[in-house]
Amino acid sequence: MSRIKNTFAALNAAGKKGLIPFITTGDPNPEQTVEFMDALAKGGADVIELGVPFSDPMADGLVIQRSSERALARGVTLKRVLADVAKFRETDDKTPVVLMGYANPIERIGAEAFAQAAQQAGVDGVLVVDYPPEEAEEFGTSMRNAGIDPIFLLAPTSTDERVAAVGKIASGYVYYVSLKGVTGADNLDVSSIASKIPAIKSHVNLPICVGFGIRDAETARAVAEVADAVVIGSRLVQLIEEAPPATAAASLTSFIAEIRRVLDAAR
Repeated sequence: MSRIKNTFAALNAAGKKGLIPFITTGDPNPEQTVEFMDALAKGGADVIELGVPFSDPMADGLVIQRSSERALARGVTLKRVLADVAKFRETDDKTPVVLMGYANPIERIGAEAFAQAAQQAGVDGVLVVDYPPEEAEEFGTSMRNAGIDPIFLLAPTSTDERVAAVGKIASGYVYYVSLKGVTGADNLDVSSIASKIPAIKSHVNLPICVGFGIRDAETARAVAEVADAVVIGSRLVQLIEEAPPATAAASLTSFIAEIRRVLDAAR
């Protein structure tokens, strides 16, 4: 059983909802990424999503775009992302790590070579924004053969056919994009999310994790009432952008701990 499956099984047994923070690898500097991962785990993260910096992040808003630009300017590559996961694994063998990014860096080294390197580093799941399920069967097989969960996005505009296609190929969890737009948007409608989740669950026998637009504890609590987990990205990346480097890790722990407290109190 994968770390991701184990994690959600434990959450379900405890009647708890999952908390999945996202940060961009290498931002604000490559030396702090593992420190930030440790800080998120300490605060109560159930899964950590690591963004792979990319020059044309089509699904990301300005906050995460800027973080990718800063990381790329410091020479952060997919190879460095995997090295950071391996270093994190030296002290944390429990917290699942999911890489989130785009196809180009993977295509450059090949799916099989990537799967092997990711497995060796200790990666648990991969979410490639621009791999549609209809064209990712071979990629999904490569990931599963390496013990890595291929994770896919669904959106408010996803058709029943697309949801069914994701249900056939995905494992670990499904990431539901809560709104029509990019990361960091602020027009979240929880009632709309609630109306979509049952239809998704009719096709997908996996935890449904909701992200985009979740920026504080109360929004996280409201979304968690209808989802299996919440994903928080842009707010954390903004926190890193604004905090002094010496205190950024502590700020991450404090922020995530408060979200964790509110989620657990609402059980």
